[in-house]
Order: sequence, then C-alpha cells, then structure tokens
Amino acid sequence: MEYPSLDTAKAGAIRFNTDSSQMEIYDGNQWTGILATSPELQTGGTRGIFGSGTTPGANNFIGFIDVDTTGNEQDFGDLSAQDQGASGGASSRVRGIFAGGQNPVGNQIQFLTIASQGVDAQDFGDLSRNTRFTEGAADATRAVFHGGMDPSSNRENTIEFVTIASTGDAIDFGDTTIARAQARGCGSPTRGIYSCGQGPNSAATGSGSTRVNVQDFITFSTTGNATDFGDSTIESDGQGAGSNAVRGIWGGGSPAGNSDQQVIEYQTIATLGNATDFGDLSVQRSFCAGVSSPTRVVFSGGYTNPAASHSDVMDYIQIASTGNAVDFGNQSVNRDQMGSFSNGHGGL
Repeated sequence: MEYPSLDTAKAGAIRFNTDSSQMEIYDGNQWTGILATSPELQTGGTRGIFGSGTTPGANNFIGFIDVDTTGNEQDFGDLSAQDQGASGGASSRVRGIFAGGQNPVGNQIQFLTIASQGVDAQDFGDLSRNTRFTEGAADATRAVFHGGMDPSSNRENTIEFVTIASTGDAIDFGDTTIARAQARGCGSPTRGIYSCGQGPNSAATGSGSTRVNVQDFITFSTTGNATDFGDSTIESDGQGAGSNAVRGIWGGGSPAGNSDQQVIEYQTIATLGNATDFGDLSVQRSFCAGVSSPTRVVFSGGYTNPAASHSDVMDYIQIASTGNAVDFGNQSVNRDQMGSFSNGHGGL
C-alpha cells in the first residue's frame, strides 16, 4: 500500500517522529507531540539535574534529584570544565544541555545523558558568542537559548538553537523582543516562554540593572523572532522556572532594591496573557534553579538578601493546583545561578 506523503497530510493524521521518538498529530498547520494534546498520555520522567553554580567560587559539580520523591540532592558527576554558574540549561527526555557560563564568560556547550549518573558532561559544540545568563527551553528535538550578557555586560537579543540528539555548534534562531539577560525559560512540547530578566543597557551608564516584567515566546519547530506573550506580576530577574505540557511556573527573583522575593506565578502556556499569582516560596530568594516532572516543580538553592548568602533550600509545588511551596530537602552544596533541566516532558 502506498501512503500519502507528509506534505499532503490532512488534519488529524498521526506519525511517529524517529528524531524525537514521539508520536505526533497534524493540526492542519504543524505536527505536534501527542503529549501536548493528550494529557492522559503523559509519561514524562522525574529526574532533575543542576549544574555548577556560584558557591562562591568556581566549581564543576553536577547534582540530581527525583522530582517526585522528597529528599536531598545527590552527586551526578562533573562538568568538563569549572564554570562559575550562569549557564543556560535545556533538555529532551534523554539528553541535557548546558550552554555558556562565566568563568570566564564563554561559548561552551556541554551535554550529558540524564539517566547516566557517574558519566561526566561532554563537549557538544559552541554558541555563536561568549555569553553568560543565557536561558534555555526545549522540546524533544531542539534546545533554544535566549538572550544573555556578553563579557562587557551588554545585554543581548540573540536566540540560537541546537539539535539535542546530535552535536555541533549553535545555529541562529531569531531575536528576542528586547535585549536582556537573567530571564528564565520553560515550555510545553511546542512552545517556549522566557520571563523577566535584566533589560537593555542604560544609555547613560552602559549598565543594565533595570529589571523587566517582559514575557515572550517562540515556537520550537519554527525559527523566527520571539513574540510578546504577556507580563509577569513583577519586574524582576533571577527567577526559577519549571513546567509541564500545560502550565509554566516561575518562583522567586530579585526585583529592584537589592531584595529577594517569595512570589510564585504561573501561565497557561497555550494562552497568551499576563501571569497569575500561584503562592509563595518557603524562603525568599533569587537565582534559584527550577526542575520539574509532569506534576511537580522543585525550586533549588538561590541567593538571599540582605543576608548575602548562598542557599541550600529546596522546596516544591504541585503544578495543577495553586498554593505555597513546601520543603523538599537540601542541596549538597550551597549555591545559586545553576544551569538546570529535567526529563519531565521533553524540555525545560
């Protein structure tokens, strides 16, 4: 029997994508992972990974948790080089990517296999620029890195991507809606959202200390510029983030005034609009890392002001509800500004 070619497929057609090992359905415009449209079929993993971070000082430590089981962080392995935090993280269900960092500010991309603790991260390729505080989000195929800060602390509007299952240098994707760094990204299997951060440099000083509440998004399968999604409830940088196929969650952060916040907020990823209050973290902090399963987000570590200390606190929320975060366990090393990802649904 001769089957119709994919370019003549009709809405409702189903295929198996051998690149992502995922069933997909055609909606008349694009192929979408069935997980995105059938929540009852979600079978994402529960492992969250945290890479490097500021302790203070440089380190190459990688730790992991089981997101659905409370407890302390465990040792996973090492990055291929010391990296004082500020790298972006993104993943499929199989492989995780760290990009950029600040010891010194570099263009390195490293990868690991999420299920294989004890195997150190390996070289993947290079970003197109030396950057720190870039932020990642991913579907099952692409990891997309958004914005960042160059070695002179200029905020950037670059978006670039890699194909997770291969190795090689990053490729241009498009531009952010504004130049910024220290945003946080999460997404569904089809769409990535990037929230808040430090906005464009001041023309008067050359510095970029202005926090923004901007949220923009990209469609993973289609290169192009980011589009406005809505606004966060507060102008901030240094949030933690996580998601399932339906909701994106952001927690903590540092608004203007050198203080930290406890606010948790959420978005319905398929629906443009402003963020809604979810609850509060157990401890106010900024630059915590987020990882998630299909049901939970864990916020890990961070930095607290005015105490000026690195945190080992880990707390979590249930994605489908609203309410305050509760204790999860402790990091093995007090640190903030970690790159992070998980195999919860094919990309964070």
